[in-house]
Amino acid sequence: MTSEHSVPSRTSRESDQNIDFSMVLASAVHDMKNSLGMLLNSLDELRREQGTNVSESKKFNTLQYEAERMHNDLVQLLGIYRLGENNLSAHIEEHFVPDFLSEHMARHTPLLEGLGIQFELEADDINGFFDEDLLTGVLNNTMNNALRYTKQKIRLKATERDGYLVISVEDDGEGYPENMQHTGTPEFKTLDFNNGSTSLGLFFAASVAKLHRKGDTRGSIRLHNEGELGGGVFEVWLP
Repeated sequence: MTSEHSVPSRTSRESDQNIDFSMVLASAVHDMKNSLGMLLNSLDELRREQGTNVSESKKFNTLQYEAERMHNDLVQLLGIYRLGENNLSAHIEEHFVPDFLSEHMARHTPLLEGLGIQFELEADDINGFFDEDLLTGVLNNTMNNALRYTKQKIRLKATERDGYLVISVEDDGEGYPENMQHTGTPEFKTLDFNNGSTSLGLFFAASVAKLHRKGDTRGSIRLHNEGELGGGVFEVWLP
């Protein structure tokens, strides 16, 4: 007499457990990103409903800032995962730059006002060719960094220079340390995961810029401290 339930062989069990853990992580990150997006929407609604009762609350603004930072980090992780899978491409479309940046700034305005930070938008009346979602991800992360390091003022600026659309985020903080001031795309293997600053965000921003090309010309990023506000200046150059 034989049992109806056969015992799986060792080879079969090993095959069943052949898990693509990077795919599992990516799926989990995607779910967390969506949950945080819902949380951020709820915080926006709460801010509108409660007005100054919460807008001037340091705890509330800290909660929103940290939720924004985590959401942006997760967006970056998914982007980097897709880069590693050779599955991230730029969908280039024409945009009127002042409108794009105004919408972007409007997203950050409630938190900026809540934290008492002055902000300016200066954009030439020009059109640009870029992937709106990818560039939004880069600017969200850059704005969050500026919020972290500024003293009291942030400027978002766009202009045309040497045939490139140059979008910059400038603050009046202490500026970038010398070892972070550079141009181009850092190699993934050069990132240092043993300290608190991996430069993963810069790697993502530079990779997104590089996806924008015109003929043999590609986009890039530049970091320096030569802005008018005296702090750090992040620039993304798009052909």
